[in-house]
Amino acid sequence: REIQVAENMAQAEKGKKAAEADQRVFVNEQEAIAVEGENSSQAQIARVNADLAEAEALAKQRAEIAKAQAEAEIQKSKYVEEEERLRASDIVRENIQKQQIEIAAEAEAERQRRIASGQADAVLMQYEAEAAGVQKVLQAKADGYASLVKSTGGDAKAAATLLMVEKIEEMVSAQVEAVKNLKIDSITVWDGGGSADGSATSDFISSLVRSLPPLHDVARNAGVDLPEYLGTMNNEEGQ
Repeated sequence: REIQVAENMAQAEKGKKAAEADQRVFVNEQEAIAVEGENSSQAQIARVNADLAEAEALAKQRAEIAKAQAEAEIQKSKYVEEEERLRASDIVRENIQKQQIEIAAEAEAERQRRIASGQADAVLMQYEAEAAGVQKVLQAKADGYASLVKSTGGDAKAAATLLMVEKIEEMVSAQVEAVKNLKIDSITVWDGGGSADGSATSDFISSLVRSLPPLHDVARNAGVDLPEYLGTMNNEEGQ
């Protein structure tokens, strides 16, 4: 009976130990399952966090890219706006310079036109004054000729004779002018020493003077007969 009790006690102890062992195994298995579950959960959490971080980084990158692109567009718009402003400013400045050049050119052209007009007016006035002077001279001569003809009783030939008489002094002066500058001492005569009445030089001078046209011949060639108180003509020489 004691052996049986001992065996029962041993069996009981063995069963107890087995139960404890099974309990520890079960507990460890449950703990392992729990740890595995925790690790899986943490891994899942880590993956989710990583995906979240990646998504956040991607979103941030996209946001930065979008911001950079927006900034680039803003700068581009500013550049285009500034370029347009400068172009408009250049156009305005060029238009102002063009207008100034046109105004200066028009002013210079107007000045030249006024100068030319003034010069033309001055020339015209000069010609008109000269024409008026010539007209007055001709009118005075015409009035003088008319008065002269009237004073001769309407005899135009007598009036012409009087005019010719006025020119006698000039005609004589012209004849004197023709011989006054002769250098008598430089004249060489080749006719052998002269005539019986004078020297060769005196004969040359006398012949030269006789060769000048007499006043009566000059007047007659002009269709005018000089009055007798100025002398008459014979067949050889004038008196």
